[in-house]
Amino acid sequence: MAKSQQTFNKSEKEKKRLKKREDKRKKMEARKANKEANGTEGIQFAYVDHNGNLTDTPPDPALKVKVKAANIEVSIPKTLEGDKEAFDPVRTGNVSFFDTSKGFGFIIDSENNEKYFCHVSGLIDQITEGNRVSFELEKGQRGMNAVKVKILK
Repeated sequence: MAKSQQTFNKSEKEKKRLKKREDKRKKMEARKANKEANGTEGIQFAYVDHNGNLTDTPPDPALKVKVKAANIEVSIPKTLEGDKEAFDPVRTGNVSFFDTSKGFGFIIDSENNEKYFCHVSGLIDQITEGNRVSFELEKGQRGMNAVKVKILK
């Protein structure tokens, strides 16, 4: 006699497949019964009202707002010439710490008392602790760094 080709794994897969088919049939029957009881499946048409919300009723044309294309600003507003002059990228401060052997230090801004990292590659003049300096800020890996550092006289 030959051994049966039906293994446990095959029979389990067949049971799962039949159960899945039965669940699908039950869901389909439930949807049909729900459709017959309620009459519709939901909103047939979706409208957008004057506030941008979806509704099932058409919006009132009287509430529509006219917007001129010239009034729409997509980007950053243009700055005035007076605004550019008011912003000065050059800051002043005092050197609180600088180690020449390691090549880095810190500068404290005189306006907001923030401490900024300064590397030897960002120096124009040689600096030491206590010097009054002017510098610009640049975004670094761990925050803002002082670059183009010059000693003020």
